[in-house]
Amino acid sequence: MIGKSVSHYRIVAKLGEGGMGIVYKAEDTKLRRTVALKFLSPQALGTEEDRSRFLREAQAAAGLSHPNICTVHEIDETDGRIFIVMEWIEGESLTQKIRSGPMAVEEAVNIAIQIADGLEEAHEKGIVHRDIKSANIIVTAKGQAKIMDFGVAKLARGSSHTTNGVAVGTIAYMSPEQARGEGVDHRSDMWSLGVVLYEMLAGQLPFRSEYDQAVIYAILNENPESIAVLRADVPLELSQIVERAMARDVEERYQSARDFASDLAALDIGVESSIQDRQARLTRRKPSVAVLPFTNLSADPEQEYFCDGMAEEIINALTHVEDLRVVARTSAFVFKDPKEDIREIGRKLNVGTVLEGSVRKAGNRLRITAQLVNVANGYHVWSERYDRDSGDVFAIQDEISLAIVENLRLTLLGSEKKKVLKRHTENLDAYNFYLKGRWFWSKRTEEGLKKAIECFEQAIEMDPRYAMAYSGMADSWNDLPTYGTLPPEETYPRAKEAALKALELDDTLAEAHASMGQIKSECELDWKGAEAEFKRAVELNPAYATAHHWYSLLLVQMCRFDEAVDEMERALELDPLSLVTGRNFGAVLCWAGEHDRAIEILHRTMEMDPSHIFSHLILGFVYVEKGMYREALWELEKEGNIIKQWNSSVDVWTAVSYVRMGEKKKGRRILNEMIEKSKQTYVSPFHLAQLYIELGENDEAFKWLEESRKKKDLWLRQIKLASKFGSIASDPRYSEFLKKLGLE
Repeated sequence: MIGKSVSHYRIVAKLGEGGMGIVYKAEDTKLRRTVALKFLSPQALGTEEDRSRFLREAQAAAGLSHPNICTVHEIDETDGRIFIVMEWIEGESLTQKIRSGPMAVEEAVNIAIQIADGLEEAHEKGIVHRDIKSANIIVTAKGQAKIMDFGVAKLARGSSHTTNGVAVGTIAYMSPEQARGEGVDHRSDMWSLGVVLYEMLAGQLPFRSEYDQAVIYAILNENPESIAVLRADVPLELSQIVERAMARDVEERYQSARDFASDLAALDIGVESSIQDRQARLTRRKPSVAVLPFTNLSADPEQEYFCDGMAEEIINALTHVEDLRVVARTSAFVFKDPKEDIREIGRKLNVGTVLEGSVRKAGNRLRITAQLVNVANGYHVWSERYDRDSGDVFAIQDEISLAIVENLRLTLLGSEKKKVLKRHTENLDAYNFYLKGRWFWSKRTEEGLKKAIECFEQAIEMDPRYAMAYSGMADSWNDLPTYGTLPPEETYPRAKEAALKALELDDTLAEAHASMGQIKSECELDWKGAEAEFKRAVELNPAYATAHHWYSLLLVQMCRFDEAVDEMERALELDPLSLVTGRNFGAVLCWAGEHDRAIEILHRTMEMDPSHIFSHLILGFVYVEKGMYREALWELEKEGNIIKQWNSSVDVWTAVSYVRMGEKKKGRRILNEMIEKSKQTYVSPFHLAQLYIELGENDEAFKWLEESRKKKDLWLRQIKLASKFGSIASDPRYSEFLKKLGLE
């Protein structure tokens, strides 16, 4: 096979051979990257039914995207043989590392945490590995662990037998239920990971024998020698973690990879330097809650905004409890009118509890029900029904928030309780208009934003000191140039006026500081001022995902790419199902040069909603940067069909694709069309400048850059990234232009 081509893969070398098949190193001639090809043996696939089942499960496994899981790029077939295309990983297996003896405690714990993190991602998606073993873990030179062979392991059906002399299972790592031939779930992976951790620490397997049946007997009946006895430098707590992972009774074993990783991360063994984000791991041990939108049981469908607002206000209150992890609104509201089991929702949102409720409103009377559900077993932790006048809605929200804190056994500090119970208005009508405004704002359409502004204006009319309403108004005006056709020079002064008023009324409002940060970043290009505002917003409310999201976009504009990625990862941790955050994370990763990861994130985002606005646009941008221009044009065409209106961002990246493909005439034709449209509607001058840079016509480019400055074009914030577009960075006028903007 060496030197031969399979599809668009050229075989370079043979890496290994086993019962499941043969693995080769290959070159992807289409994307110009090194990959690993695994050809599955006919014996491993078995019957046609096995083959069909494998393809279904391997396709599901291919959807996994995690730093500690080997990425599956493709599953294909040639000459009747199925092969899997995986990412190429430079490193050695744990089996190879352990041959030289027991590993250092810190290194073993670090690797075990990474494996657990990868398993957690798979388990959340309902995928069990079934064959975790040291040979299936590759460790890179930088110490990053990668789990191999997801989607392949189930071919073994958990069996320890052989088929035509080909081994299809690894007995020493099998859980008791697996060895008995019973059904397995994610807790079987916990056992196997416990065995791997034991092996790393002891330098030997816990169950050993020359005979398979003797190993199986030991797994089912004997206890291995304690790690603490074998090694004096292993803390007793670590030995107990290994023993719990390998409990024969599945109910006594770790019930989730998250808990396994958290206990390991909490060990005081000096592994902070080797664990990249220890504090983030420790937060997993915190009590956690997702507040779902309340169900509207009223006859009037217009009350939906009130139900959403109830949930949102409770979320906002709970984010001020330091020891409680609260899922952001965007992700929680994905499960509006949930059809899934509450336990499945909790698992997808990675929380221990979920609050759900309903609202029935008739005249001035309210009936609100709320119940806090334990995700692990589906049982109610707490429930209550409130029959009150509508004027009592604020008191009901306070009571529900405090009940959650109490039932999760949290202790509120005085300052925290003050923030939880803080009311931004006492005027019920103003509050209702505010809720309706946020409801329209969340739609992110030009029509929705304009309606949101009307609602915020009515809220302010009823309560002129309502700071949250001013903050909502600032966000709406701020977003209009992005989602509508109004020019920034018209919208930004109004956004800034509203944000300043919000801060004047309440300087402790995180939302207002974040809004001001966006205005300083996009309109004023005051990046130092913007950073100060975002940092203040995060300081006031570390759980405010939007502040981390917007701060990340600022850091990209400042070319501080590593920090930008960190902030966006934090935003996604707080708001894991946010489509806006997911799609913009793709853009951040692209600017940071992580194109493949950007594509994975964008595909995952579009799996949730293929028609989400601007997702295909950003994916097209990523493909342009990778030099995949045909793929870029396809994605940009999809975006045009989704938004169903002309958009200069779609046009500019379409034109850039043509120019870089060598079809400059097509690119120039689009440029001329954009200039003509600019006489009738707003067209980003920065986009026009960008195209002239691509065409190598810097004189025209600087003319449009100056126009962009005068019109406060929101895309001008990418000016420091403009050096990636062409030869402009070497033009003396570029540095002079940056000085004019105060960005030197």
